Amino acid sequence: MTEQTGTGSVPAQVGAGPRRAADYVFTFSYETYSDAVRRGMMRPPDRILASLMRSPEVRRLLVANPFRWLPRVAATPLLDRDARFPPSGRMSLHRPVRMRRDDPTDVGALDAAYRGYDRSLLRAARRLELVLPYVLTTNPLVAGFAPFDWASEVTFFARDDWSSSPAREAYWPAYRAAYRRISESGRPVAAVSEEIIDRIAPTGPSAVVPNGVEPSEWLGPPPPAPAWLDAIPGPRAVYVGTLDSRLDVPGIVDLAIRRPDLQVVLLGPLPDPAYVAELRPLRNVHLHPSVARAELVATLRNADLCLLAHRRTPLTEAMSPLKIYEYLAAGIPVIATDLPPVRGIDERVLLADTVGEFADVVPMALALDRADEPRRTAFIEANSWAARHERVFALARS
Repeated sequence: MTEQTGTGSVPAQVGAGPRRAADYVFTFSYETYSDAVRRGMMRPPDRILASLMRSPEVRRLLVANPFRWLPRVAATPLLDRDARFPPSGRMSLHRPVRMRRDDPTDVGALDAAYRGYDRSLLRAARRLELVLPYVLTTNPLVAGFAPFDWASEVTFFARDDWSSSPAREAYWPAYRAAYRRISESGRPVAAVSEEIIDRIAPTGPSAVVPNGVEPSEWLGPPPPAPAWLDAIPGPRAVYVGTLDSRLDVPGIVDLAIRRPDLQVVLLGPLPDPAYVAELRPLRNVHLHPSVARAELVATLRNADLCLLAHRRTPLTEAMSPLKIYEYLAAGIPVIATDLPPVRGIDERVLLADTVGEFADVVPMALALDRADEPRRTAFIEANSWAARHERVFALARS
C-alpha cells in the first residue's frame, strides 16, 4: 500500500464553557473531498467537515479520503483541479491508495485492509504532528475495523443504516460485523435516527443528531424561480432526491392520475431510467436532473408543496431525510410517508401511511400555504447545522 498526502447520551458536563483546542482526524465514507466540493458541501459528512475546518476548537485537522484505486489517484492532479484542498499549515488532506478497486467482502480481509488504512492514517497524523487526536469517521468499516490505538477517541457518525442499503447488499454481513465491533468497543455513536442507534446498539455514549440546514442558504427573500420551473404551471409539488428504489413510483402514478391539476416535479439523479418508466406518459409529472445548490434553493422557495414520497423499507425507516428540513426551511408544506424519523419534526409535515394516500391529503396541504417569515426563520435557526454539530463534537470529546 502507498499513499499521497497533501498540505448512550452525551454527559451533561460536555460542552459547558470553552474547551482547549484539540487535534482531529475526519474520514469520509465512500466519497472524497473533491466529490464533496463538487456537490456543494451539502451532505451531512460534508457539513461536519466544513464545521471542523472553521472551528476554533480544532488545533490541527487531518482529512482522510477513503481508499482509492492507485491509477485513479495518479490522475488526480488533472481530474481534481477544480476541487483542490485549501493549503494550510493546520490542515492536510490524506489520500490513501491501493491496487484493488473495491473493499473485499470477507470480514477477515476487511480487518486486514482497515488495519492498513489505520497505519496509513497514523503516518499522515505524525507528519502533521497531531497529538492524541479525536477521530470522527463517517465510514462504518473504519469505525469497526480500524484499531486507532494512537487516537484519544473514535466516534462514528451514521447518516444511513449501511446494512440495509440495497446498493451495497454484498457488504451487509461486513457492516453487521462492524456494528458488533463498534458496540463491543464502547466507541461513541452519533446517528441521524434512533432506529440506526438501535441497530448498532452502542455500549458507549450515543446521540441522535438529525439532519439540518445551512441558514445562509435559506434566509432572506425568495429568489426568482428557475426558468424551467417557471414554465411549469402551478400548483407544483416537488420531490428532491435520487430517483431510485426509495421512491414509490406506483404511488406517484396514483397521485398524478387522481390529482391532474397538480404538477409533480421529481428533481434529482436517475441511476436507472427504467425504474421511472411508468411516469413518463403522465403529462403532469416532470423529471428533471440534479441542479446546483443555489438553483435547488430557488426551486424549493418557489414550490407550492413538497413531497417525501418514500417506500417503507428498512433503509427509509432509519433515514433522517435531509430534504424534509430543506423543504421546511423553504417554508413549504410537506406531505410525507409516515416513517419514524419524520414524526414530530413540524406540524406542517402531513403524514400518510403510503404514497398512495397522498392525493387525499393534497387539499389540506395546499391550504397551509407558505409559512410566514418569523416561523420560517425560527425553524431555520432551531435546525441549523451549527447547532447539530455542537452535539456531534461534544460526543466526540466525551
